[in-house]
Amino acid sequence: MNGIELDAACLRARPLPTPEAGSKDDRGSVLVLGGCAAVPGAVFLAGVAALRAGAGKLKIASVQSVAVAMALAVPEAMVIGLPETDAGEIEAEAAASRIAEAARRCDAVLLGPGMNTCDITTALVRTLLAEREEVAYVLDAGAICGLAAHAETVRALASPPVLTPHAGEMAQLLDWEREAVEAEPLKAGQRAAEMLRAVVIMKGAESWVVAPDGTHWHYDGGGVGLATSGSGDALAGLVTGIRARGADPLTAALWGVYLHGEAGARLAKSVGPVGFLAREISGEVPRILREFSGRPTP
Repeated sequence: MNGIELDAACLRARPLPTPEAGSKDDRGSVLVLGGCAAVPGAVFLAGVAALRAGAGKLKIASVQSVAVAMALAVPEAMVIGLPETDAGEIEAEAAASRIAEAARRCDAVLLGPGMNTCDITTALVRTLLAEREEVAYVLDAGAICGLAAHAETVRALASPPVLTPHAGEMAQLLDWEREAVEAEPLKAGQRAAEMLRAVVIMKGAESWVVAPDGTHWHYDGGGVGLATSGSGDALAGLVTGIRARGADPLTAALWGVYLHGEAGARLAKSVGPVGFLAREISGEVPRILREFSGRPTP
């Protein structure tokens, strides 16, 4: 499973767009859609990570019952409360038009963190992808699993989306056993990338980033501490924030994986190899980015 090793030297050959003007609009706008009454924190983690990656503006859309608390938790964001079912899930049919409106003028949209895998989620994601083909999409968690039945909708997007599945989500997407994905994660990532014309981040103890043509990068940094609740939400947010800044899908995926892993490695040193929290990951990112800019770190 040899691939290109993802390290700092690799990223220096793919520099991030650096806005020259001082306006937050020049740094890009992000919409994070997801969450439910039972898992409201996923969109919080993803949204904050998008800002930490350098995005200028943030909208968070989640169920109405958590909207006020979310606005207080993330005062930097515009928070949109959506209609919800009795079970506390986003009511897809009633919310679709409001989400589409919120996505307008956004440079990158993250779909899925904190959303359950179900037909309603898949239908909502398909509707949004069909209506907003020119948007830079990142698809996570519940937004991924049912995409195989709608591959042509995904392939029709103007720009390849970035997918961030773990082994269980990839197994549902490909209709494989989870054990098969865990045994051959690169093969699974390549299959999904080809089927959906997408950039795929196959998450795990070792991560693989796969381009639509099958070219792949390998990353094994970060450490066991990143295997914690909410870590994947932070990763998806980092990728989305970088996309909003103007990076292409592959560049955003590579930078997101590296920043996420390097943040985990630094927290392992300052906090401990396990026990740091997902909410702490994105706070390390601005310092890492500063090192790439050539400015000294105090």
